[in-house]
Amino acid sequence: MPIYEFRCKKCKKIFESLIFSPAEEKGLSCPKCGAKKPQKVMSVFAGGKSNCSSCSSTSCSPGCSCH
Repeated sequence: MPIYEFRCKKCKKIFESLIFSPAEEKGLSCPKCGAKKPQKVMSVFAGGKSNCSSCSSTSCSPGCSCH
């Protein structure tokens, strides 16, 4: 499934959305404040041992201080 992460430019909320076509992405709005045109962000893939030097976790999360 094509799940993408977006960040609202207004309130900075990060949210996920299923996007099947470019038209769906153009009509996307923030679920918190309703602002249009959120920014697509790179998802953090958690799999295997982390190469993170600032934490000891086996898989870093988006809230990790190294990101």
